[in-house]
Amino acid sequence: MRRREFITVMGGAAATAAVAPQAARAQPAMPVIGFLNAASSETYAHRLRGFHAGLKDTGYVEGENLAIVYRWADNQMDRLPEMADDLVRRKVALIVAGTGTLAALAAKAATSTTPIVFLASEDPVRAGLVASIARPGGNMTGVNFFNAELNAKRLEILHQFVPTATRIAVLVNPANSTNYETVLRDLEPSARAIGLQTQVLNASNSREIDAAFSAIGRERPDALFVSGDNLFNNRRLQLALLAARHAVPASYSSRDYPEYGGLMSYGANVTEAFRQAGVYVGRILKGAKPAELPIVQASKLELVINAQTARVLGLSIPPTLLSTADEVIE
Repeated sequence: MRRREFITVMGGAAATAAVAPQAARAQPAMPVIGFLNAASSETYAHRLRGFHAGLKDTGYVEGENLAIVYRWADNQMDRLPEMADDLVRRKVALIVAGTGTLAALAAKAATSTTPIVFLASEDPVRAGLVASIARPGGNMTGVNFFNAELNAKRLEILHQFVPTATRIAVLVNPANSTNYETVLRDLEPSARAIGLQTQVLNASNSREIDAAFSAIGRERPDALFVSGDNLFNNRRLQLALLAARHAVPASYSSRDYPEYGGLMSYGANVTEAFRQAGVYVGRILKGAKPAELPIVQASKLELVINAQTARVLGLSIPPTLLSTADEVIE
């Protein structure tokens, strides 16, 4: 190699070596988001798949170009504020809060600047989360899968399934205060309107669920309305088994229950709601402002019936429900 060529090669190598560290430093850091949930991780695998699908739709894959810090309250609602504060201290780029309203309220109380994408089970304007559906304002937006707003309709469907019913037990979790108040506010007048008496049963843990069903065994209501709640979703197998043991027709808020042997459910597809939340997270990470992203109103409502459970209970599925059901599980 000639001397001039040698000098040229060495000079290029030195320049490359000098530029490489600068290029490495110039690469953007992987964004980190927080995931705040009132439930436990064991029951959320399928919903998380929906969330990750939404992220992927916008180009984000956990572990590749996105990191997620998970905080699960395990149905201990009083832990949510501390967990929300922890995520803010970690300076996450965004907080996903759900499902239900309490996680969203905890995130809102923790920060007015960090973007928040929530999954709410009731009207987020009425719950005090945002200013309006079309233009939320502030640092929050999200998905309303309004299962709490379907209480009256779900009661009506349960009555169609058990038309001779006159007394309905209502299972609620008083630890979930906002949902508790919504359920009672919506159900009692709806029940009176169709000639039903309601009996409220409280349960905030597995032991109290057992106690509630002991009361059902003693007092023999004609049917059971299980309110939408993370605790009950976590205990869906326990609920399905107890309802079968006491031979009480029961209505639930999501398809998770009839898949585990519950009689029927009516509500939004929550996995799809999580996918929509994932899409919003990706859009915000790419520069969209939460204040300008309208609240997504879940549009896919599902009626799911477990036909085998109906047969065990000696119930015939009304033709009107059979024809409108999105899925009949045999």
